[in-house]
Amino acid sequence: MRSLRITLVSLSLVFGSSLAHAQAQNQIRLTSDEIAAKATIEGGAGTSGVTGIRTTVLFGNPSAAGLYTIRLSIPANRKIEAHTHRDERSAVVLSGTWYFGYGSAASETAARALKPGSFYTEPAGVAHFALTKDEPVVVYITGYGPTDTKYVEPANHSGGK
Repeated sequence: MRSLRITLVSLSLVFGSSLAHAQAQNQIRLTSDEIAAKATIEGGAGTSGVTGIRTTVLFGNPSAAGLYTIRLSIPANRKIEAHTHRDERSAVVLSGTWYFGYGSAASETAARALKPGSFYTEPAGVAHFALTKDEPVVVYITGYGPTDTKYVEPANHSGGK
């Protein structure tokens, strides 16, 4: 009985220290200046590939299994055609007005104006679209990868405005 207790205590210490180590590795605090200084790319896993949209990976790796958060910076007057992602995603609009809608065809009348502080979801496999008008937009998107982007009508997606 004593050896069983020692074994259980040892296992809990090992598990506890492993968990604490894993949590310490994921402790990230970024100021807005630090985020602005991070490398950005055009495109990337789970993004639209539309010209001019910049992606910053804030946490995790959207191409791999696990939690991730990306920052999208979308210039004014951009349209993202209807598409899906394989993972469940949620997002918050940080700046600008983001016109977002659900459906298999991008429609400005079906898009809802989401101002800073707004929240929305991108359910797995559900077609959605978005656009900006006269101002740029910044959106934070969190999901559980790996993610992807599949356009409903790939021929309509040119990567441009």
